[in-house]
Amino acid sequence: MPVSTLTSKGQTTIPKEVRDYLRLNSGDQIDFVIQADGSVVLRPATLQVKELKGILHRKGMKPVSIDSMNEALRRRFGKSR
Repeated sequence: MPVSTLTSKGQTTIPKEVRDYLRLNSGDQIDFVIQADGSVVLRPATLQVKELKGILHRKGMKPVSIDSMNEALRRRFGKSR
């Protein structure tokens, strides 16, 4: 199991094995999620655009055009572009 030491400033180095597994690179942001059982999950806060493909698709759902999305935003927020 990878281990890291906390400095007096509250900083630590994420072990290479973990960085590689999470595909973290310099400058990436990280989320720390506190679970109900008290455990903490470390996860990347930044994703590659390719990783987002299909996340909103639901079976039987029709695709929505960008124009339709923009129109819905204009109706909701009253702004035009």
